[in-house]
Amino acid sequence: MKVRTRFAPSPTGYMHIGNLRTALYAYLITKSQGGDFILRIEDTDRERYVEGAVDMIYKTLRETGLIWDEGPDIGGDYGPYVQSQRKEIYKKYAEKLVALGGAYYCFCKKERLDEVRQKQEAQKLTPRYDGFCSNLSHEEVLKKLESGEPWVIRQRVPKSGTTSFDDVVFGTITVPNDSLDDGILLKSDGLPTYNFANVVDDHLMGITHIVRGSEYLSSTPKYNLLYNAFGWDIPVYIHCSPVMRDHSRKLSKRDGDASYEDFIKKGYLKEAVINYIALLGWSPRGEREKYTLNELVNEFDIKGISKSSAIFDEAKLAWLNGEYIRELSQKEFYEKAIGYINLAVKNDRVDKFKISELLQKRCERLSDIPGQIDFFDKMPEYDIELFTHKKMKTDPAIAKTSLLEILPVLEGVSDWSEGGIDEALKALVERLGIKTGQLLYPLRIALSGKAVTPGGGTEIAVILGKEETLLRVKKAIEKLA
Repeated sequence: MKVRTRFAPSPTGYMHIGNLRTALYAYLITKSQGGDFILRIEDTDRERYVEGAVDMIYKTLRETGLIWDEGPDIGGDYGPYVQSQRKEIYKKYAEKLVALGGAYYCFCKKERLDEVRQKQEAQKLTPRYDGFCSNLSHEEVLKKLESGEPWVIRQRVPKSGTTSFDDVVFGTITVPNDSLDDGILLKSDGLPTYNFANVVDDHLMGITHIVRGSEYLSSTPKYNLLYNAFGWDIPVYIHCSPVMRDHSRKLSKRDGDASYEDFIKKGYLKEAVINYIALLGWSPRGEREKYTLNELVNEFDIKGISKSSAIFDEAKLAWLNGEYIRELSQKEFYEKAIGYINLAVKNDRVDKFKISELLQKRCERLSDIPGQIDFFDKMPEYDIELFTHKKMKTDPAIAKTSLLEILPVLEGVSDWSEGGIDEALKALVERLGIKTGQLLYPLRIALSGKAVTPGGGTEIAVILGKEETLLRVKKAIEKLA
């Protein structure tokens, strides 16, 4: 049997990290076994539909390399792949299910349903449909249909016994049938509910493995009752626990960390994001953590998926992103970094490629770049306290002395390159008999106004040029006076 998985997002906005992980796991499961990955758009919830969201789904999947074998834009043997275009299919199967005894027509008006709910809540019972229409005779149903009464089709759930299902991650789960509701399958507007459309589509599209969030565990017994009522084979279930910001909070759009786009805007590379998401709830066989998408396909095993919630550690993602950045060629990094460099450095006389060379060795997120290099554009304002550094054995007084020694040496440097400046400053360190940090740390502060920079004082001086370097050293001396 050929493995077929699907990713079936609703077009309600940007791609949430949890949804992207679902897509990734479905892709890895099927590609690791030579199967097909299907994209289906579930757009029957028209109230939550967001214009442009379908294009965002396409864009995100293509960017991350999760290329589908069948889908709305490329077709396939099981289309249409957009649920709103399958309305007649759902009506046909809902009517078939009524004939099979697994569903029934319900004509209850909103007022009656509200009254039932209020009584149940007053008795502290879980609100659910009371089955009022489930015992209508065939003649009564036909009469109401012929008279044009509004209707929905509800699932007929057994009131006794239990329903079980097997999940790869959570094992066998059994629930009493009397805890399940006779939920609506087909709404009065002819559109299906999410649960019904999923079962019909997954069967008709030959889906063998269903990957989804663990929030759907409670719905799965009702899915299986539908499969059984139709006489269809039940697919393999893989439910994944949620991705959390910490042990009590989910990732939040408000905090700018819920969607794939959020992390791209923060300056993470798509390769690092996909790599990290793969590790959120799945463990490879060994200690290795860095994988390309193709390597993940070769390595992935469903048994490695954990039932525990995954904690999103952005510091870990930043570290991994830095590893990917370091692997880029200098040209590739420059092309990715130049937009961020231009945000901080407007002066085109500055060698921005050299700035990128400094950044690549120390950069973890592209969005951090502007704040690291803004000093290249203008003379910094000094905080005198920055000149104090216990490890470097320097304070404002020592810094002033060092800069007074540095100034004439730099004025005399004819070869304004890293090698030329380094040679002159090393000779000065030897002549003064001091630690290198006592000389170079004050120079870094004088040139950048920052304690931490992407390069040392010598590298910064080369990019600034001799004239600007000398001006900044003089300004720092005046500030320390």
